[in-house]
Amino acid sequence: MGQAMMHIGSYKKKTKNGFEQELHRYQAQNCNGCPLRNLCHTSKTNRIIERNYNLIRLKSKARILLSSEQGVAKRKQRCWDVEAVFGNIKQNMNFKRFMLGASIK
Repeated sequence: MGQAMMHIGSYKKKTKNGFEQELHRYQAQNCNGCPLRNLCHTSKTNRIIERNYNLIRLKSKARILLSSEQGVAKRKQRCWDVEAVFGNIKQNMNFKRFMLGASIK
């Protein structure tokens, strides 16, 4: 319980849009006898986790920007900007109903 995990390797993979990610894999030393094992994982071997440090860094940066004073103001402004576009389409182009979601192929 609360043990350090050993780095067991890294690998790169491409997402479906072609972006290349680098993932780091870590494995616990010994999960046998741990009282929290069932809550932690269901694998027959020791727990393995993968970390994408670039994604973690970018999410942290986005969280900081969104929670800043300017970020909050931009998020509030977005509500009014989007509503005006839909109102314009409904009133001036005579569209009364929209189906937002999956596009028809």
